[in-house]
Amino acid sequence: MTLKKSVLAALFVIVWLALAQLGFAQSKPLKKIRVGVPSVGMGNIITFVIKEGKLFEKHGLDAEVITVMGSGIGSKALISGNLDVIPIATPTVIAANLAGADMAILAHTMPAVVHALMVRPDIKRPEDLKGKKIGVSSLGSLTDFLVRSIAKKKGLNPDRDITLITTGGSDTERVMALKAGAVEASAVSHPGYGLARKMGFSMLWDSAKELDYPWMEITTRRAAIKNDRELITNYMKAHLEGIALFKTNRDFGIKVIKKYLKTPDDELVSESYDIFSKMFLPTPYPNHPGMKISYEYVAMTRNDIWNHKPEEFTDPSFVAELDKSGFIKRLYEK
Repeated sequence: MTLKKSVLAALFVIVWLALAQLGFAQSKPLKKIRVGVPSVGMGNIITFVIKEGKLFEKHGLDAEVITVMGSGIGSKALISGNLDVIPIATPTVIAANLAGADMAILAHTMPAVVHALMVRPDIKRPEDLKGKKIGVSSLGSLTDFLVRSIAKKKGLNPDRDITLITTGGSDTERVMALKAGAVEASAVSHPGYGLARKMGFSMLWDSAKELDYPWMEITTRRAAIKNDRELITNYMKAHLEGIALFKTNRDFGIKVIKKYLKTPDDELVSESYDIFSKMFLPTPYPNHPGMKISYEYVAMTRNDIWNHKPEEFTDPSFVAELDKSGFIKRLYEK
């Protein structure tokens, strides 16, 4: 065989192997994952950014996004194995684990909670809430935790002075319950509290100013990590890239907000984007000091919480690995 033919043959083999490897990579089946959403709101917008940006598929996942009503129901779905990943409020994770669950918080994606208690105009002070009904997404949810914790801070007994009513998983549902008179107050995020304000309702308190509470916890089970760490790692890659996409692409972020929140008010949509794009953390390690705010709430039913450290309820290794490998930094270099 001549030298020319030998070279051509070698090139053919190299090209064939490259194409074969590419074909194998493309044909590698996506891993199924069930991703929970406790409510359709701005706090959970990154899940929908991931979905619309095809980031699940990019990271090898065939995701089914399932909406539930609040962290209480979401935690039960996670514990039972019906979900693989879902944001669960920190006190719900702690209380469930003390009762024998194996949940782990992988990240706190925001340093504070964007939430407010919106009330009828005649309610001027916290004591005016006595005997009133307050709308929350569900008992054991983030909204339940916020209302109870802040009400207690304001000198109210949340079990005796107020009545918490489940009025729906979305901010819009809770605002509509307020408008219809089904409740006298509702715990909502933005744009919910912006919408309520435009309807003539007042903000009794801004939850972020009342509680130093880290928000939007990415939560899974330790059994899921043990059984398929790659699955959870790929989810974390998708989620962190979703945060980067939302923070760096305003037009795309606003498009997703409009599609999923179904808010026709461009001003509210723009405000929501501006608030949340600043709040989401690029490198969202679990916030151990901030978790302490949940202890008093948990202690109402589990006083043994004071014998445990926040680190017992988290697994920061995923964020640490993606941080140290340069994965997160590269997301913001584009």
